[in-house]
Amino acid sequence: MARRTSTGNGRNRGAKGPALSRRTRCVWGSLVASMTMVGGLLWAMDGAKSPRVDGWSMPALASATVPYSIESVFQTRTPIEKGRWTSIVIHHSGSPVGSAQSIEAQHLSMNLKGLGHHFVIGNGRGAPDGQIHVGFRWLDQLPGAHVGGPSAELLNRESIGICLVGNGDRSPFSDAQIQRLLELVNALATELGIPANRIYLHSDVARTSDPGRLFPVAAFREQISHLR
Repeated sequence: MARRTSTGNGRNRGAKGPALSRRTRCVWGSLVASMTMVGGLLWAMDGAKSPRVDGWSMPALASATVPYSIESVFQTRTPIEKGRWTSIVIHHSGSPVGSAQSIEAQHLSMNLKGLGHHFVIGNGRGAPDGQIHVGFRWLDQLPGAHVGGPSAELLNRESIGICLVGNGDRSPFSDAQIQRLLELVNALATELGIPANRIYLHSDVARTSDPGRLFPVAAFREQISHLR
């Protein structure tokens, strides 16, 4: 009799267990489905087939031990097609510390297929101050994954993304960063025929403060005003 009672109680506990398990599975299933949907949209927008982690870095001016030229950025693995790039968009990373590798890790966590920018310029906190990292998207002439807003699809396909490590809403960028940014923008715009009025801050094309209120907008615009 005692054995029957024990068995009966076990069945009662077992009857409740599956009901709770089904509810739990439904909740988790809905959560996973929603996360998968968002991830899938980002994956589709990115367009690359598999994660990419390659690229190379141009030494900062202060650390260069041999002559080099900014023109080396045009030594791409895939030839640059005339008219392929129509604009440039400038960003900040949003973090005071970082490098192309840390930004890439963040982008991978967002379901992008590697670094979303074409170029990253270090600030001495994670990568040498003024170092230019040339990403795989530029080397292989692939669309970026760096612009938000209503024109995101077009601009990611046709614009070159340059990211300054730092948070321009909290502190200014270094002199070396701005110098290298101007050097890079001038070289790209001159070689590719991109006029000054198509060199944007991210905040020009999307509802964001990026690259931040402390970015030297007036001085930057003055320095590129000669571009036609």
